[in-house]
This record gives sequence, structure tokens and C-alpha cells, in this order.
Amino acid sequence: MSLEKVKKEIESLRELIRRADYQYYILSEPEISDKDYDDLVKKLKSLEGKYPQFIVPDSPTQRVSGGIVDGFSTVRHKVKMLSLDNTYSIAELKEWEEKIKRMLKRKVDLDYMAEPKIDGVSCSLTYEKGILRIGSTRGDGQVGEDVTTNIKTIRSIPLHLRGLNLPEIIEVRGEVYMKKTDFEKINQERTKAREAPFANPRNATSGSLKLLDSSLVAKRSLECLIHSFGLAKNYSFKTHKQFLEKVKLWGLPTDSHSKWCKGLKEVIDYCLYWEQRRDSFQYEVDGVVVKVNALVLQDELGTTLKSPRWMVAYKFPAHQATTKVERIDFGVGRTGIITPVAILKPVECGGVTISRTTLHNFDEVRRLDVHEGDTVLIERAGEVIPKVVKVITSKRSGKEKAVRIPSRCPVCKSAVAKEKEEEVYWYCTNIDCPAQLKRSLIHFASRGAMDIEGMGESVIEELVNRKVIKSVVDIYVLTKNDFLKLPLFKEKKANNIIAAIEKSKDRSLARFLYGLGIKHVGEKAASLLAERFKNIRYFFQLKKIDLEGIPEIGPIMASSIVKFFSASKAKKMIEEFKKAGVNLTRKSTVVKKGKISGKTFIFTGELKGLTRSQAQRLVEENGGRWVSSMSKSIDFVVVGENPGSKYAKAKKLELKIIDEAAFKDLIKR
Repeated sequence: MSLEKVKKEIESLRELIRRADYQYYILSEPEISDKDYDDLVKKLKSLEGKYPQFIVPDSPTQRVSGGIVDGFSTVRHKVKMLSLDNTYSIAELKEWEEKIKRMLKRKVDLDYMAEPKIDGVSCSLTYEKGILRIGSTRGDGQVGEDVTTNIKTIRSIPLHLRGLNLPEIIEVRGEVYMKKTDFEKINQERTKAREAPFANPRNATSGSLKLLDSSLVAKRSLECLIHSFGLAKNYSFKTHKQFLEKVKLWGLPTDSHSKWCKGLKEVIDYCLYWEQRRDSFQYEVDGVVVKVNALVLQDELGTTLKSPRWMVAYKFPAHQATTKVERIDFGVGRTGIITPVAILKPVECGGVTISRTTLHNFDEVRRLDVHEGDTVLIERAGEVIPKVVKVITSKRSGKEKAVRIPSRCPVCKSAVAKEKEEEVYWYCTNIDCPAQLKRSLIHFASRGAMDIEGMGESVIEELVNRKVIKSVVDIYVLTKNDFLKLPLFKEKKANNIIAAIEKSKDRSLARFLYGLGIKHVGEKAASLLAERFKNIRYFFQLKKIDLEGIPEIGPIMASSIVKFFSASKAKKMIEEFKKAGVNLTRKSTVVKKGKISGKTFIFTGELKGLTRSQAQRLVEENGGRWVSSMSKSIDFVVVGENPGSKYAKAKKLELKIIDEAAFKDLIKR
């Protein structure tokens, strides 16, 4: 047989297998038996084995690599993967519609798409000219893990889209999940092997998707359903319904239970129907996702920092359990709020053992009428956060104790009061309360904020208890000797933490703002504020109206920001940060051009003078790039103490291996 005939035979077999996959996974109308399908795959593998020059990445035989990777590199999503706002009642669903109608500022007849909310793991798939190039996790919404090799093991995900006139690039989003029957089978196998069973299908899915050996992932029988998209280059859709219909024709799996609804009444009927039948699904479903159908209205409604305004989840009632309240403790947060916490007799609820839950505030304690010793009904609200739903008063014995608002802070014994009478929160009035200070310090030094490595909870506990540190700014006047007086601290550890503190002075303005712990200002809001105002000095001039003009910032956050920066304490604190040399402006990132520009690095082992993240940042700042997976394309393998398997692989691939000193020398040039 000529090479041309072999090539045509291989292409014909691939098309037959793709058609069989489409009929089976997308249409649920298989045309051939499992044996005939297996025979086609076997024949294709045989031909590709004899003629490897004809193997292409999107061949059905390339789903499982069988190789073990050292870790996953990261992928920046072309469009952010936002999270969903939730509703827990029909009344809240109606309020959501009223809100978006007000935002549209005109009379609009809204229609919707309603889809089962699968309790799985979010993923993003990028196809270029119809070929699957990248499969990634959601990550933090902006950057996820590249799990392409594992995604390819999911047989319902096509490696090559069907049809003509495909988008040049399309990034679709979906949910990877595990069927209930497959979950039970895996747990039976794990029990036999004396391994800990997975708590629920979602945990099993998440753990499977992040396995480093794709041949093991293939055995987990993962599935995927596509529900939305982030980007469609040189292609447009008018409605979400049209998008789902189109991607189904291209061979992407969508949920057959999805329904177009003419109005909210049909949405409500759909939600209530499936709420009663949630157990009939082959996979775990924890609610319904409701989306405004018209894409032009989606664009008009836009998003908040965290969630699309045009989409919401209606959550089904969570799993529930009953247990006893053994006692009520009081916690003190970094803003001084006194929070009642119910310490529970441990109970399993929705696959998780729950032993404590917040009661939020004393108004909630009063509303629930919860006493120490009560039997209570708890549920995992939103399938994540445990909460007390109600007290089972019929089980009271008369020995239960009522919960009283403490007159004194449980930590510093200072007076407790409300800032405003109409507020629900009670505060410790002592701004120097050790509990507040500890929580503030932990937050300021955390990775998302100033990222001071080594400044953990136990270290902060010691520093505050010994009265070495009395404010957040005091971090920058600490000396090596201060640390040497602490338990388990020796020369090296003390030097490292002092170096980490010094390094933190150059963090971005966004991270500094987040680290200040301003009420209602999270990482995303801090980033937005830094981008908008660029210098800390402008924050002292801001008025509420200035901030409310920013779409993503509401009146509560605006008030909180103005209140924080109008306090004399804040002005004094910022001046002290400035004197300490902390960066208080937004810097433009300048990438240096030098010897490592365009070069690729990988790190293995423990570096002495740098943390892994610091070394990686140096590479980026000097025009290079770093990866976490070993390949022939790597220019430099930086090896520290006790290197892992990457070192052996690097030698086998005959890559350039350097130590930390040589790496630093490269950066300096």
C-alpha cells in the first residue's frame, strides 16, 4: 500500500471514530457496537504504529499519553472565569430579576436559559481552528492549571471539532464531573486497596483531574458538559441558546436537560420540578443556573468584580443533619467584631465532618433562640458553609443555657459596644486588642497581601504575646535579635525572615491596599483601586461620590474606604510605612532585556538565598519565562539542594544544568 493510501486510510478511520463518538456522547444514539468501535481504534493504533509520521495531536489515539508529569504549568484565561452569585429561594430569584430589570432602565421582556448546576470542577477548553489546544482548571479565575493531557482522556470532549466555518479561536467553559455509579465503583476499589475513600464525587473529580499520570486519569471515567464561553474570535452568537445549539453541532457535549424559558415563571417551574427530582440525575446536581438569553443584554448588564450580573444560581436545599451545641465561643476578628461560634458535637453532613459553625452575630443568635446544649438542625449552605438552620426545641431538657452578649472582650477584657445603634455587630472597643492585632498581622503578611514568608500565625502569636510588636507597621522595625529570642529561631531562620520583610517593601500597591484590611475591600477591589488611583496619597482626598462613580464599587465599599482614609490613625500609619520604605505607588512593570531574554527555566530542589516564587519572579522581570513541566525546550535547569526527579530527567535529556550561584550570575549580567 502506498503512503498516500495509508494516509487516506488513517484519516478515514479517524473520521469514523469521531462520528461514533459524536453519535454516542452528543446525540446518545450509538450507531455501532462497543466491539466494532474498539476494532476501529485498534486498527488505527496499528497503522499509526507502523507509520508514526502520520500521527497528529488530535488523533483519537492520542487521548492518553501514559507519561507522568512533574507538575502543571499555568494558563492565563483569555477572559476571566467569574464565580456565580447564589439565590436560595424563589423570592430571592424574583428579587434578582427585579434588580437586573432596574439596571436595564427600560421595559424589556426577558427570556432565559435554565440549566442544571452540576456539582463538579470548572474547566476551560481552548480550540484553535477546531483543534483542542489547551484544557485548564478555573484556578483563581484569571490563571488556571494546564491539565490538557488529562482533559484529553475525557472521551466526551472532542479533540477536533466537527463541521466547517469554525471560529479561529474559541474558549469554552464547562464542568468536569463523575457519574454517581463511577464514584461508588472507585470508592469500592479504594476501600479494597485500603485507601481512604473520596468524600463525594466532586472531590473525586478534582483529585482525578490533577493526577500527574494521565493513564490513571483515563481510568476514572470522567465526563464533561459545556455550558458557556469566554471568547469566540471572528465569530458571534446572538443568544445563549444559539451558542448551545451551535457547539452541539460542533461535537461538544451539552446538557440535554437545559431549557429555554420565555419568562421567569417558566424558570421557577423548571427549578421546582428538578428540585424534587435532583436524585434522578446520573451526576450530582446542587441547583439550577439561570442566564439571560440575549447576549447583547448580557453585555449591557456586565459583571461585578466577582460575578456576572446576568446569571445567577438557584441553589437546592443543602444536605442537613442534627447535632448538639456543646458550647458557644466568642471570636474576635481583625476589625474587632465579636462573633459567636457554635462548637458542635462532630457530625457528618454532605460528606464533611462538621464540628463548629459561625452564628454570625447576636441578632442571629436571638432569631434562632439558640442555647448552649440545644439540639440543632444544620446544613451546608451553598454546599460549602455549615450553618444552623433551626433549634429543635422539642428536645430541650431545661438544662440549656441562654447565650448572653459579653460585656467584655474575651481576649483583652476591654468594653464591648456597637459603633452605631442600628448595627448588628458588637465590637471590642480597644483598637490595640491583641486578637485584632494578631488577625491584622496574619492578613497583612499573607501570600495574597505582602507575602512575608516565615511570618506565620505561630510567629505572630509569639511577637504579640511578648509585646514586641504593637501595630502592623512595627513589622518593619523588627530586628534579627527580636526573632532570635523566639522559640525555634536560629541565625538562618532569623536572617530569612528579615530578608522576607525587606523584600515585602517592594510589593505592589494593590497588595499593600489589600493587606491594610479595609472593610469590604478584597484582592480584586484592591487591584482595581490601585489601577485607578496609582498613588496612596490620592486616597486621602477621595470622597464617597468619587468611588461610587466606579461601576464595580458600591456605596458600602465606598463608605468603608473613605472612613478608613479619613481617620487620623490611617494618615499616621501611612506616613510610618513611607518612612520604612514600603512602596506606596503603582509601578509599571519593566521587563529587562538581557542574557536570559526569551529563555525558559525550570527549578528543582531547595534554593538557599531565594524562595521558589522569588526566583521565578526574577526570571520574568529579566525577560525569561519559567515552567513546571520538564521538556526538551527548556534552556536552563536550576538545581538546589535535594533535587527531585526533574534533575534525573534533565540529565537524561542532556539539558543545561546550573546551580543557584550560576543562576544569580545570569540574572546580574
